[in-house]
Amino acid sequence: MSVSSAAEPSLPAAGTYVIDPAASTVRFATRALGLLPVHGTFGIRQGRITIAETPEASSVDVEMDAASFASGVQRRDDHVRSSDFLDVERHPTIQFRGQSLDQSAQGASLRGELTVCGVTKPVVVAIGSMVGEGKRITANGTATIDRYAFGVSKAKGMAARRLKITLDIVAGR
Repeated sequence: MSVSSAAEPSLPAAGTYVIDPAASTVRFATRALGLLPVHGTFGIRQGRITIAETPEASSVDVEMDAASFASGVQRRDDHVRSSDFLDVERHPTIQFRGQSLDQSAQGASLRGELTVCGVTKPVVVAIGSMVGEGKRITANGTATIDRYAFGVSKAKGMAARRLKITLDIVAGR
C-alpha cells in the first residue's frame, strides 16, 4: 500500500487502472449572485489512470458527461445544460487529460488539459491523497476552474466565474 499526502507523496504500483464511474465523484462548488453557495456533481463516463515507473510520466484520461450536471435545482440544471452554458447537445463530454505529475515536499500536482465546450486549457489538479491497495487505488484532488477561459461566460454577475472542483476517484486493474 502506498499513501500520498502533502508531507510525503508516493504512488501506487505502476500499471493502468480503470476508473470506476459508479464509485467516483466529481463535485463542484461555486456561488450564485456572488453570495449563495451552489454545490453539485458531474458523472464520469469513463477514464483511466496510468502510473508509470517514472512517476513524472504518469497520466490520467477522464471523460465526464456534461449532461449529468446536477445542482439539485432542476431549472438551474436545465439552464446550465443549455446553449447558454455547457451546450450539451453540441458538447456532450468534458474531458481531462493529465500528462505530468509533479511531486515535492509541499505535495503532488497533476498538470493537464481540460476541454469544455470544445475549448482546451491547461489545468493543475492538486492531489490531496492517493492510496494503493493491491489492484485498487483511491485518489482525491482539487482544481479551480475559470469558466470564462472556456467561453462559458453567460450570466456574468449572476453566476460566479470560478468553480472549485473536487475529485474523488476509485480505480482498479
